[in-house]
Amino acid sequence: MRDDPTPESYGTALPQPTQVERVSAALRTGMWLPIGVVVLLFAVFSIAAPSFFSLRNATGVLGQASTLLLACLGSSFVVLMGSIDLSVGAMVLLVGSATVIALNFGDLGVFALAFAILLGTGLGAINGAIFAFGRIPSFVVTLGTLSVFTGAAWQLLEGRALRFDSAVFESLAIAQLIPRVPNIALFAIVGWAIMAWVGAKTRFGRYMYAIGGGEAVARTAGLPVRRYQVYAFALSGAMAGLAGALATARLGAAGPTLGQDLLLNTLAAIVVGGTSLAGGVGGVHRTLVGVLIIALLDNGLNLMGVNQYTQMVIKGAVVVLAVLISQDRGRQMIIK
Repeated sequence: MRDDPTPESYGTALPQPTQVERVSAALRTGMWLPIGVVVLLFAVFSIAAPSFFSLRNATGVLGQASTLLLACLGSSFVVLMGSIDLSVGAMVLLVGSATVIALNFGDLGVFALAFAILLGTGLGAINGAIFAFGRIPSFVVTLGTLSVFTGAAWQLLEGRALRFDSAVFESLAIAQLIPRVPNIALFAIVGWAIMAWVGAKTRFGRYMYAIGGGEAVARTAGLPVRRYQVYAFALSGAMAGLAGALATARLGAAGPTLGQDLLLNTLAAIVVGGTSLAGGVGGVHRTLVGVLIIALLDNGLNLMGVNQYTQMVIKGAVVVLAVLISQDRGRQMIIK
């Protein structure tokens, strides 16, 4: 039997990648570039702002970065499967507001954390069900629920900050089992480790990569795509709920601006960490580095006295640059 013809048999060779293409592929798949950015930011801000490299500032950065990391953990899977969740910040606000009301109605203590996670899971599942079974792009669905969740939270808050009186719940975030490390940071690191394991070792993680790599192919292979899409959004809601509860515990109150900065920061951290908006590339293990970059940018620019509007410009430019570097131009990028 004669072998199948190959390009070489017709006198043609397969095109070899150019040096630029090889470098681009290395930037998309490697971790050294984001880690190099973290090191560079440490060096620049340590010189530009003497108070940056101090234990007190490091404790503050840990607290700020932990809320962002928790909010990113679930939505990283959503982005990995080629979709997007714009409602993370709104879920943090709504869950935080509802948690304070629940605490004031009856002191739930640590059980308020379970309440917050369940509420967030429900909100995320609503997003996922509308997206998966309504055949509406995730961008449109979560843009709509962003408004719905925000409006509902403002109704609960009635335009003012609500405080709670529960030392047990407050200690979940601000107590320090390890000196100089707030408990919220321990929640974030443990949560990241669990989600990284889920992404690398479980069926759920493998299906996220498969759906992001090609939804039509995943359906043809027999994967229950719609069900896992709902699971991904439910997980995004659960982690947003946990972030909302712990952020509220850390601040001692829930106000109308809770989670306001998370819309840009969550997407920025996920993309800067190396998860492609096209799906199928990256993962939650990369998100930690992206969160560090955004947290260091926020903290360092604040210490240097840069106003918030200029900070928004800088972070927006960083996101655009990260997408330019990470995007595979040989593949059509569609947000599903």
